[in-house]
Amino acid sequence: MQKVTTVQIEESWKAVLSDEFSKPYFSEIKTFLVKEKNAGKEIFPPGAQIFNAFNSAPFDQVKVVILGQDPYHKPGQAHGLSFSVPMGVKIPASLRNIHKELSTDVPGFVTPRHGNLEAWASQGVFLLNAMLTVEKAQAGSHKKIGWQQFTDRVIQTLSEKREGVIFMLWGNFAKAKKVLIDTSKHHVLEAVHPSPLAGTAFLGNKHFSKANALLKAQGKKEINWLL
Repeated sequence: MQKVTTVQIEESWKAVLSDEFSKPYFSEIKTFLVKEKNAGKEIFPPGAQIFNAFNSAPFDQVKVVILGQDPYHKPGQAHGLSFSVPMGVKIPASLRNIHKELSTDVPGFVTPRHGNLEAWASQGVFLLNAMLTVEKAQAGSHKKIGWQQFTDRVIQTLSEKREGVIFMLWGNFAKAKKVLIDTSKHHVLEAVHPSPLAGTAFLGNKHFSKANALLKAQGKKEINWLL
């Protein structure tokens, strides 16, 4: 049997999500992951990084949510932050398009040679994937194990307990989550997915400058999008 890493989540998130952790579906997620690991399957990201988005952006500090679908499924890519990869890992195609948008939207942005978005997370950008794990080389493989019930509740909790959060919803999958958000209290920015499969349709949405304008209007510190 493989050793199963103890997974921990930041205290403020633990407090607001305490009811979810005690529900049967969450126990079923844990049981499934343990079973898969014990069967020799590789699961990404590593256990200690499953809740990296939460640990990097405490609940009361979240300013912007960028919603992804599921983690990257190649070795070394996923580290618990949507669209992000660790230093030294080849920049995925969708993130290259995000960089292209930043280069025309954010003054002074210089396209980096890495795809690590931890600098955003540390400023309150919540880089959440709807599914928090995936099997190696099997995109969407954990779509039905319960993660969406959990992350839907995460979005609803932000909507209910916070105000003025900016949600960036890219692509039809993310846009479908708009029903979970109280748009009278929060801001929703929608665009096509940055995947090259959508051609250049993602470019020109100006979401990063729009987010900062919304933060400034609320008297909040703007995000430094430079990487």
